[in-house]
Amino acid sequence: SHERTRIKICGLTREEDVDAAVAAGADAVGFVMYEASPRCVSAGRAAELASRLPPFVTPVFLFVNASATEIIAACARVPMALLQFHGDETPETCLKAGRPFMRAARIPLEIPASGGAAFDLVKYAQDFKAAQAILLDAHVEGYGGGGKTFNWSLLPPSVNAHLVLSGGLTPANVTDGILQVRPRCKTLAVDVSSGVEVSKGIKSAEKIHQFVAAVRAADGLLAKNHVHLPAT
Repeated sequence: SHERTRIKICGLTREEDVDAAVAAGADAVGFVMYEASPRCVSAGRAAELASRLPPFVTPVFLFVNASATEIIAACARVPMALLQFHGDETPETCLKAGRPFMRAARIPLEIPASGGAAFDLVKYAQDFKAAQAILLDAHVEGYGGGGKTFNWSLLPPSVNAHLVLSGGLTPANVTDGILQVRPRCKTLAVDVSSGVEVSKGIKSAEKIHQFVAAVRAADGLLAKNHVHLPAT
């Protein structure tokens, strides 16, 4: 059966960008709580922005190696927030907050040199089997937000997990990304930040709408072509 691709718009810092994401049909919006990021917002500011969300649009709090105290305090402000761990967190660390979470996997941009070990996404998904989804981002210096794509064709042919495709997505390439990755997993979502911005942390309502339209175009192609999907 065909599944609709879920959409997350990440790195929101302004009320008008939250409203634009909702109007375009986003399923989730992300707030970055990592001080090194130019898109960082405080827990209080994230709560203000999340208060604008209607039912069935999920707020997501992105953390990088944050303390349990910091995570729990932020979650107290927005009880329905989903957590996204983007640092070096272990499976045990992710579970400490006692909240549903996604875990980012940093996928190498290139095939490893001779003798190097490839990233084992199947094992990674098993290690973080308690996660609601594994988010695929390009392995760049720092922790995400690099706006780089990795080679989607290098992903395993089948991953027993719900995946979120991220890293350098734009209205121009997201359709192709979905067509390549969707048949490899249980369900697929997409996550965009820099690809719908005019500058870091400042979104474009027009680009957000273009991105959503490109995702829906991919869904239409998958449905039309009756692409075989793994059993869930």
